[in-house]
Amino acid sequence: MITGVVNAEFEPIIPLSIRRFDGRVFTKDAIVDTGFNGWLSLPPDAIAELNLKWKRRGRAILGDGSECVFNVYEAVVVWDSTLLTIPVDEADSEPLVGMSLMEGYQLTMQIFEGGSVKLRNVNTF
Repeated sequence: MITGVVNAEFEPIIPLSIRRFDGRVFTKDAIVDTGFNGWLSLPPDAIAELNLKWKRRGRAILGDGSECVFNVYEAVVVWDSTLLTIPVDEADSEPLVGMSLMEGYQLTMQIFEGGSVKLRNVNTF
């Protein structure tokens, strides 16, 4: 199970561990974003710090209907004690965990500051 907390802005935050190419693991807080159907997004400075491998360009339609083009990288994350190789979208925002990374999990949140955030693998109930 992955646990986190709802912050003062009512954002569900979970810790996310990302492995660098040299094997060192960095943990960053990430916002659970149910409106993002990708895997993970990170800002350019975090991508540079982690020295992630560039894979391709991506396209997305944003909530306001505009289209954007962005770089897609590859990262190894520690997800519920398992190493996963996933695509990472570059975005000028806080780190976001998307629906593709949460596939197969049940998300529950207490929607108040300090409330709990839980991601539970549905195959381990």
